[in-house]
Amino acid sequence: SMRAGEGKKVLLVDADEQKSTFTWSKQREGVKIETITLSGTHVRSDLQRLHRHYDDVIVDVGGRETTSLRAAISIADICLIPFRPRSLDIWTLAEIKILISEMKPANQKMKVFSIINQADAKGSDNEETIKILQECHELQCLDITIGSRKSFANATSYGMGVFEMKVQDKKACQEIKDLYDFVYKQ
Repeated sequence: SMRAGEGKKVLLVDADEQKSTFTWSKQREGVKIETITLSGTHVRSDLQRLHRHYDDVIVDVGGRETTSLRAAISIADICLIPFRPRSLDIWTLAEIKILISEMKPANQKMKVFSIINQADAKGSDNEETIKILQECHELQCLDITIGSRKSFANATSYGMGVFEMKVQDKKACQEIKDLYDFVYKQ
């Protein structure tokens, strides 16, 4: 929503089986973001056809190995992989490394980053997860973390981003701004 709010023409593509991004976009009032759903073998060809009509195309794919995931990775400029600081998420790292290694020759321009999402407010799990991710050479671990904050869930339920809420969570806004600046101002 920040990018569209800056006047950029943004296409949001929901290629995840859950279709939560598409549902979120339908809840929106105010700044509309064009959102479509794609799946399977059509993702790559449709994205190649559509991308020239937009300043940005953002694709949400599920974390499971799917044709949609592979298709999106095959043409992405930036691949951002969120990890929760939990064993179940970290255990997928081996599979992700294999996937990235397989896809990188077909898309050498792609930059791959990991980020801690739903970070804990306290404890050592965040630091342990970051250390594991930093040891993975297939993706660069960002110094940015996105906390596990109620404000994200509240904003989502209204089809908003945290910046659009009437009462803003300053920490959540800063986390999203840091990520936004990294992606769009690097």
